Amino acid sequence: MSMSITRGLNSFKRRFDPLLAGSKYDSDFLKEFHIPTYIFNDEAKSSDDPDPPKFPVLVFINSKSGGQLGGDLLQTYKTVLNEFQVFDVGKESPDNVLRRVYTRLEKLKKENDKFAAAIDERLRIIVAGGDGTAGWLLGVVCDLKLPNPPPIATVPLGTGNNLPFAFGWGKKNPGTDRNSVLSFLEQVMGAKKMEIDNWHLLMRMRVPENGSCDPIAPLELPHSLHAFRRVSPTDDLNMEGYHTFRGGFWNYFSLGMDAQVSYAFHSERKLNPEKFKNQLVNQGTYAKLGCTQGWFAASVFHPSETNVAQLAKVKVKTKTGPWQDLKLAPSIRSIVCLNLPSFSGGLNPWGMPSRRRQCNKDFTPPYVDDGLLEVVGFRNAWHGLVCLAPKGHGTRLAQAHRIRFEFHKGAADHTYMRIDGEPWKQPLPVDTDTVVVEISHHGQVNMLATGDCLSKSVNDVTSSSSHNSLQSDEDDNSDEESEQEADEFRKFGAANTFRIPDDFDISRLS
Repeated sequence: MSMSITRGLNSFKRRFDPLLAGSKYDSDFLKEFHIPTYIFNDEAKSSDDPDPPKFPVLVFINSKSGGQLGGDLLQTYKTVLNEFQVFDVGKESPDNVLRRVYTRLEKLKKENDKFAAAIDERLRIIVAGGDGTAGWLLGVVCDLKLPNPPPIATVPLGTGNNLPFAFGWGKKNPGTDRNSVLSFLEQVMGAKKMEIDNWHLLMRMRVPENGSCDPIAPLELPHSLHAFRRVSPTDDLNMEGYHTFRGGFWNYFSLGMDAQVSYAFHSERKLNPEKFKNQLVNQGTYAKLGCTQGWFAASVFHPSETNVAQLAKVKVKTKTGPWQDLKLAPSIRSIVCLNLPSFSGGLNPWGMPSRRRQCNKDFTPPYVDDGLLEVVGFRNAWHGLVCLAPKGHGTRLAQAHRIRFEFHKGAADHTYMRIDGEPWKQPLPVDTDTVVVEISHHGQVNMLATGDCLSKSVNDVTSSSSHNSLQSDEDDNSDEESEQEADEFRKFGAANTFRIPDDFDISRLS
C-alpha cells in the first residue's frame, strides 16, 4: 500500500473514532461507504489496496432544496464521508461528475486495479433534493448507458417528495445532523435494488409563423426543464420545418389543472424565496393557489375550452393492440399518466381497484416495472382531494404502453405540463397543424428501496402472488418498436454534455 493511502486511512480513523465512540456507527461502519481520494484524481497508489467498501456511494445534493436544509445536509455529508464523493448539483452537473468518475474508474481497471473494479461494481448513488433533482439524476444515468448503472436512493428534500415516498424513504424533510445522515446510510446499506420503467416524452409541432413555442420555465427555476427541451439542429431527432422536444420521466406526466397550480407555486417561490423555508408552509401554499385559481369551482371559473377533451384528442396503445381513442368526459380538466403509486405529496390517484373492477375494465395490478402507465383524470380540486380517503381515487381511464396527445388546431394558445415535479407553460401554435405529444416506454433504471417501499414489482413474489390470476399474458417481446421508432425514443436528453453513442468505448474518454 502506498504511503499516501496509508496516511489517508489513518487520518480517517483518527477523525471519526472519537466522534463515534460508544455508537453503533463506528469507523468500520463508515469505511463501507468511503471512497478514497485516489479514485477521483491521479494520486499515487500501489496494487496492495485495502479491502474495498461494500457500499461505496456518490452523493448529489441540491443545496437550494428545502430552504436551508440542502446546504446544511451538504456540509454534514462532507464531514461524514470523503468530501470528494459529495457534490452540489448547483455547482457541477451530475453528468460532468459521472463522466469524470467513470472515466477514472475505467482507467484504473485497465491498470488491473481490483479496488477500482469493486467500486465500479458496487457503486450506489444518493440524491438529495426535490423530485425534479431526483429525475435529473435518473435521466443522466439512463443517458450514459453504463454497463453497470448504479442504483439510486432518494433523500426527501423537496415539497412533494413523491419519488422518495414511493420507495420507502419517507416524504418529510430529513434531519441534517450527523446522526440523521448516519441513519440514512444504514438504510442505504440494507436497501434492495428495484427496477422501474423509464418513459420517454416526444413533442413535435410545425415551426410557427410568429412567436416561439419553446417551453417557458417558471421564472428560471433551477434545473427546470432539464429533462424536456428542444433538440439541437444536429440531433438525429430533428426534422426540418418542425420544432422537436424530448424528455423523460419516471413517476408521472400531467397535463392541465395540477400542472398550472404547480407552475404558479414555483413562480411564487422564485419571487419570494424567504416564504418557502418550511415543507408544511409550502404544502399550504399549494392548497391556497388551488383556491385562488378557482379549481375548487372549476366549472364556474374555467371555460370549457380548457378541458382536456376540448384541448386534445388522446389515444392509447397496449403492448400488442392498435392505437385506440380514449373517451374523455367533458368535465376532465387534468390528466395524470402515472408510473409510481405516489403523486402530489404521496397520494395514489389510481388507488387499488377491486378484482371485479379489474376484470370488468381489463385492468391489471399496477406495477412499476410492467411497461404500463396508469392514466387518471380529475374534474376539479375537490375530485383530487378524494384521494385522501382510504379508498379514494381519480377517474381511472386506461392502462397504456404508449400514449398520444393530438392538440386541436387553434384550441388554445398555451397549456401547462409537468413531469416529476417540474412544471412548465407550453405555448401552442394557433396557425399550424396538430401538435403531437407522445409517451413511450424506454427500458428501465435501478432504484434503491427500503422495507417500507410502496411500489410493487411484477418480479416480487410477495406483491404479485395475490394477483396471479389477473396477470397479463402479453408477450414481453411485443414492445419492440420499429427501427425508426426505436431510434426516436432512445435518449432522455438529461445528459446534454455527455451522451455516449451505443458503439463507443467509455474507456476512450479523457
